[in-house]
Amino acid sequence: MIILGIDPGSITTGYAFLQVDCGSVKVLEYGTIHAPAGHPVEDRLLHIVTELESRLDTYRPEALAMEGVFFAKNAKSALVLGHIRGAILVACRKRGMSFSEYPPKVVKQAVTGDGSAAKEQVANMVFARLGIERSDLPLDASDALAIAWTHANPAPLTAALAPHSKRPAGRKKKASVADWKALVEKMGGKLP
Repeated sequence: MIILGIDPGSITTGYAFLQVDCGSVKVLEYGTIHAPAGHPVEDRLLHIVTELESRLDTYRPEALAMEGVFFAKNAKSALVLGHIRGAILVACRKRGMSFSEYPPKVVKQAVTGDGSAAKEQVANMVFARLGIERSDLPLDASDALAIAWTHANPAPLTAALAPHSKRPAGRKKKASVADWKALVEKMGGKLP
């Protein structure tokens, strides 16, 4: 299975293509798509989607994992980000891809074990987990890798579901898929 991870942005959108095969994860490509800030929103949308579509045609991913919506103080920025997310989602759905979104806290928890980890910690850990050299790319690229990695490796999230205070010593509660989905939805995400 090939997974596309997206960290959407109106100027810089991070992307990562991971191939998952029998538990092993291979990085196919990752980077950023940069849309000039001075251009109108519709031109930035066109640029981002056009660049992404050429990569979609190359790698033919089956799943899209995108960072979930966050609460922005600036309504205009949130609206523009919604346009970017929608354009990306349409391009991927036209190709039959499934869609999942993960709130930033869930991605941080999955990659580092700490839902409040700094972006730099997430970048360092995802590079280590994927066995690739740290690069000078913007954090948007490493965030996209982390999002794709989270989709490919949901197991660390399920461990976080077990209520530590209610569990007798030495006994672990197994989290169900429903518990995991409820946690992701509670944190603002959506799963298929």
